[in-house]
Amino acid sequence: MSVPSPYHQRLPYGERVPADPLVGNPFFPFDGALQVRPLEEPVLPEPPRAGEPGGKPCPNCPTPGSPAARDEFVIWRDDKWSVLAGMEPAGVPMVALLISREHYRLDNLPPELAADLGPMIQRMSAAIRRIEGVGRTHLSRYGDGSEHFHLWFFARPIGQMQLRGPSLQFWESLLPPVPTEEFRTNTQTLATALTEHSGKAL
Repeated sequence: MSVPSPYHQRLPYGERVPADPLVGNPFFPFDGALQVRPLEEPVLPEPPRAGEPGGKPCPNCPTPGSPAARDEFVIWRDDKWSVLAGMEPAGVPMVALLISREHYRLDNLPPELAADLGPMIQRMSAAIRRIEGVGRTHLSRYGDGSEHFHLWFFARPIGQMQLRGPSLQFWESLLPPVPTEEFRTNTQTLATALTEHSGKAL
């Protein structure tokens, strides 16, 4: 296999790299011996994402005669964005997804959508902090799953200093799930706060 860059040539394929740099981080949620999976060789060309030609159907777009697969999780929507929550049990007060209504990547967002992104991030962060027990709002972007541009938002519980930083997403999977009714109340708080500016709670 030909590797696409000098970076790829340096990687230790098939080897287990030491976990020491992570284990020594004060916010890392795991203790004791860890074994890192062997690094796999790159897959080229990369497989298409959902919604791209040759990929799986887009879960966020309706098909003729049926709604989008994830419509039941949409809690707020305007003409540019949708917010989804509750797709899986969450171990923190809120995990929400801000997603463009149309198929775009970050690098090809139309100017009007790109200009609206910063204010939407602020609105989402402020709205999530209205949920009882929330101290901070974290966000993450990957872009590997779907053709729609999307950002993940995570609520860090107030006072839980051990949950700070990128390990919050590990803790979110490890902590006991928020009860369904409580999470539903939290989604209503988020959706209602977003409607104060625009859009509709669903």
